[in-house]
Amino acid sequence: MAITTCITNQFKLDILKGAVRFGGTATDTFKMALYTSSATLDATTTAYSATNEISGTGYSAGGVAIAPTLSASGATTYVDFADAQWTTASFTARGCTLYDTTINNGGTTNLVIAIWDFGSDKTVASGTFTIVMPTADTSNALLRLS
Repeated sequence: MAITTCITNQFKLDILKGAVRFGGTATDTFKMALYTSSATLDATTTAYSATNEISGTGYSAGGVAIAPTLSASGATTYVDFADAQWTTASFTARGCTLYDTTINNGGTTNLVIAIWDFGSDKTVASGTFTIVMPTADTSNALLRLS
């Protein structure tokens, strides 16, 4: 099994269809879900799945909602997301998916946008598990168009 850090192929297609809304008058709902080292996630992953999703204290299936913020600087537009956080948690995770729970313009149900491998299992015991998003700027934001 393997988790491959990537932006998914289906997201690239759905964003060109106008099926993903990061801001404006109607922003989609985005969630981050955590997975075990048994998960197989890569660029061909299309939709959120509970298969090999973690379980444990402080974690609910489907993950947590994280809000996006759109910004622009010069010729680059980028999306920042709030940090994902699970409190009073006890579990082990190897990677995560960012997915869109909203369906627009014939888009994919629970569209996986991106996948991250943590590089090793990460464990929290009776504490807070936080995925800190990178600096929201033209060089570091998770999603950038320039």
